[in-house]
Amino acid sequence: MKKSSKKFRQMQRNRILRTKPWLHSTGPQTIQGKERAKMNALKTDPEIHKLLREATWLWKRQKEIYNALDGCTNSSISLKKIILG
Repeated sequence: MKKSSKKFRQMQRNRILRTKPWLHSTGPQTIQGKERAKMNALKTDPEIHKLLREATWLWKRQKEIYNALDGCTNSSISLKKIILG
């Protein structure tokens, strides 16, 4: 029987609905397993992923500082230029 036939697909559907495998899957239990599972969809090196996460945090922090300094008086403008370039 071909896997693409209607009969096969119906049999497979019935088996899946009968056994309900989604109720038995528990996922990772340990911290190490959860960390490893978190990287399953990652297509690049995990170190690059960490660097991108850190860079995103730094960009957000820089924006917060910029917005905080935006309301400062004229005497603080030089500080704004020093911090943000």
